[in-house]
Amino acid sequence: MTTKAYIRGLGYHVPEKIVTNTDLEKIVETSDEWISTRTGIRQRHVAAEGEATSDLAAGASRKALDAAGISAKELTHIFCATCTPDEACPSASTRLQHKIDAAQCMSVDMNAACSGFLYALETARGMIALHPQSKVLVSAAEVMTSRINWEDRTTCVLFGDGAGAAVVSGEKGDDGIELVDSIVEADGQHGDLLVMPAGGSKIPYRLGDVISEEHFLHMTGREVFKVAVRSMVDVCKRILAQNDLTVDDIDWLVPHQANSRIIEAVGKKLQVPTEKVFVNVDRFGNTSAASIAIALGEGVESGDFKPGQTVLLTTFGGGFTWAAYLLRF
Repeated sequence: MTTKAYIRGLGYHVPEKIVTNTDLEKIVETSDEWISTRTGIRQRHVAAEGEATSDLAAGASRKALDAAGISAKELTHIFCATCTPDEACPSASTRLQHKIDAAQCMSVDMNAACSGFLYALETARGMIALHPQSKVLVSAAEVMTSRINWEDRTTCVLFGDGAGAAVVSGEKGDDGIELVDSIVEADGQHGDLLVMPAGGSKIPYRLGDVISEEHFLHMTGREVFKVAVRSMVDVCKRILAQNDLTVDDIDWLVPHQANSRIIEAVGKKLQVPTEKVFVNVDRFGNTSAASIAIALGEGVESGDFKPGQTVLLTTFGGGFTWAAYLLRF
């Protein structure tokens, strides 16, 4: 019999600095009306100079550990979901391990772009099935603003920085959240529609190179929208059918907080009432891998997510990657 896995504690952390749409009007050709109408975003948190992904991850992780009542020394695994690590090497997870004073446990980064948290959550569930005594820290953290071209109004208005974390174990505890089931997938044929072209082995850095647009995020917005909505709707329908559930059995849909149009389209196609779709993109923007982790932490903190509820998570990210996850509170 496979050991069940539970989220024992959640936490999230965002930088102090807030950049509003009005602030962006001063640095790029845009307006508050243009941004809010098309994306639903009104502000985003932006990391301070020198504030790294692992710093945000550490803030969220400490809160998750406190909520779980577990010491960092008890951790057996650390997974850090990110596409904006502190450095190419070493991993952000090992930086995080040191900052929270964890034991000498397995620590590794996972890059599934915006789907990273659900990918890492599924990996944690697998580790617990293999090693039932495991205590796994899943952190999702991004400093997306470090890879944004602030002269490109189609992308710079969308993203923010932040981190979320979950402590996962095979013990439910008093108020553990059961990881019920998941579908986690990818299709690499669309990779060039959402990409940071330069800075890897394909287009490496060379001494004397000038930083160009190729070093920042490029996105073919309309095509990404189509595939994102189609993939998230499909995977949600399949995970519900796989568990003999309908939309009526779901208390909350928590989609990746990319922008309001994608969120609304997914909710509408799934026929989920608006009041059951969790939205915080207006205050945080798209925080990539951290998006759903922050939403979960905030939903628990606010009391929106309550014991006895069934919550459906769904995400979509560069790669392309996507996933759906059922949680039972």
